[in-house]
Amino acid sequence: MISKKADIPNDYWKAIIDCDAAYDDHFLYGVKTTGIFCRPSCKSRVPKKENVKIFKNAMMALDEDFRPCKRCKPEGLILPTEDWIEQITEWIDKHFSEPLSLNKLADISHGSPYHLQRIFKRVKGISPTEYIQRLRLEKATRLLESSEQPVAEIGLAVGFSSTPYFITLFKKKMGETPMGYRKDYIQNVRKESEQDEC
Repeated sequence: MISKKADIPNDYWKAIIDCDAAYDDHFLYGVKTTGIFCRPSCKSRVPKKENVKIFKNAMMALDEDFRPCKRCKPEGLILPTEDWIEQITEWIDKHFSEPLSLNKLADISHGSPYHLQRIFKRVKGISPTEYIQRLRLEKATRLLESSEQPVAEIGLAVGFSSTPYFITLFKKKMGETPMGYRKDYIQNVRKESEQDEC
């Protein structure tokens, strides 16, 4: 098994860059950053060479916890829909503070934006965008409760690129502004501690 950058044979690397189907029976490649493995002919974006790991067959890739690509279906393996969405959800949970779009999610999960949107909504009951917003608001709420960071900083820390958008969305979903929420939270904590002292 080949994992170091220098260990990938030049003809294999060229096959990956050129999406050369002639090599599909010779090897599969995994991308360490996404945990997905593909056929050389896969039309997904060419990964960085240092992130590529070569496998002789699908079983070797699966043994190292790589998942089959939904687009090129290496060795005919098809990932169940729920598992695919679960993996995308786990990826979002780790990368929620980065700039995320439907196209980016489709790209890293090797599917089309339309298919991803439709299947995600069917499995989760909400769209990927709604899931990301909900997660970011949860994280923002925790920061409002546990830190004294300014609202703008919290918005940026959880992935909102615009403070006015963060404040507007927070108010729409939570019924009050981030500052109002923090103030109410602090008052409630004080009340509770005063009651405990009685």
